[in-house]
Amino acid sequence: MSPLDTLLDPLPEARTLASPIAGRLRELIIEGELKPGQRLNERLLCEQLRVSRTPLREALRRLAHDGLVTLVPNHGAFVSEMSKQSVHESFEIMGALEALAGELACRFITDTEVAEIEALTFEMMACHARRDLPEYYRLNRAIHDRIATAGRNALLDELSHKLNLRIQNLRFRSNLDSQKWDHAVRDHQRMVELLKARDGPALSALMREHLKQKADAVLAMIE
Repeated sequence: MSPLDTLLDPLPEARTLASPIAGRLRELIIEGELKPGQRLNERLLCEQLRVSRTPLREALRRLAHDGLVTLVPNHGAFVSEMSKQSVHESFEIMGALEALAGELACRFITDTEVAEIEALTFEMMACHARRDLPEYYRLNRAIHDRIATAGRNALLDELSHKLNLRIQNLRFRSNLDSQKWDHAVRDHQRMVELLKARDGPALSALMREHLKQKADAVLAMIE
């Protein structure tokens, strides 16, 4: 029997089970299966994920801490919504963080790290060719995370990760526009070229513009 099939969990085990549950819910939110503003029905989620309520509630608390879920007393949990102003501000800050990450990465990245990012980019391009957006986006996240890590700035990495958690579903949705998605792929090919050249200013400018394009696509959908 899988641990997720257990109906009654002691608190320590519930906390352990909460991590994979939170991860699965995060993916459902990112990919739009659970939509902004949607009330999260605990009974249905327990049936769907085959878990009990104690670890599910712990998972929801974790997602609330990340800003993906809003807990309303006496009303339950809802997928968080962002106003147009909040979307604009979040992507503006994210663009600045990723621009700095790109500049720092060009200073400190190793040839091995560049090769790994290039390999991930090739995999991502293959997903784009077959229009596999969920797998494409998982690889996309890995690439951006590795660029941030290559900057060798732990605080920048932490801030980027926290803000990214709030807007992952929006970054995913930005690729629903096929032209924007095609443009994003070209951006990633250029990112690899600039990393190889260690051209920090150019990569910084590209990363900032890349996030602006994402914001524009999301705001257009909201409109």
